[in-house]
Amino acid sequence: MRDRLQRPLQDLRISVTDRCNLRCQYCMPADREYHFMPNAHVLRYEEIERLVRLFVKLGVEKVRLTGGEPLIRRDLSTLVGKLSSIPDLRDLGLTTNGMFLAEKVEGLVANGLKRITVSLDSLEPKVLEVMSGRSDLQTILAGLQKSRNLGLDPIKINCVLVRGLNEPYVMDMVAWARENGFEMRFIEYMDVGTLNTWGEDHVVPGRELLARIQDQF
Repeated sequence: MRDRLQRPLQDLRISVTDRCNLRCQYCMPADREYHFMPNAHVLRYEEIERLVRLFVKLGVEKVRLTGGEPLIRRDLSTLVGKLSSIPDLRDLGLTTNGMFLAEKVEGLVANGLKRITVSLDSLEPKVLEVMSGRSDLQTILAGLQKSRNLGLDPIKINCVLVRGLNEPYVMDMVAWARENGFEMRFIEYMDVGTLNTWGEDHVVPGRELLARIQDQF
């Protein structure tokens, strides 16, 4: 498969659920009402496996499981096992908010998970609570530590940067990621259809962020 510029399409993201256990203000603010997909309409694991096998035949080499929050899907390690056994699929990853990582990562790795990306917007518990509605920082850190001990590599950290909120602590995140061997990635705060309180004054330009990081490191 190729796009209109003749670039090969080799990566596939699969959302295993639209539900999430957090209400991050930039994504699913708590003051909004959400209507989720009925369970009967959600793809079964056997259906996902069949689709991935077809996509691999068309040239896909990498699959990333996402949500919502994928770890709230029951027995996700079963799906990981099914997908990791597909010939010519060389990479299988997962994006998660990390809340259930410590209790589930061992089974995921045992079934063939290769790498993870964890969404973590701050190392300051109070800031994290404002941004996600939860402040279980130690739970997330424990999951990251266990993931590293199990050999997942790379471990990427996604941080949505909002000026005046978690932006003042950005260098702490960079230093922490460097010390622990994590790949730090900052995500632009974007407008998601007027559901959040987005404003241009809340956005931190990439060139500004890069200059701050280069100044210290």
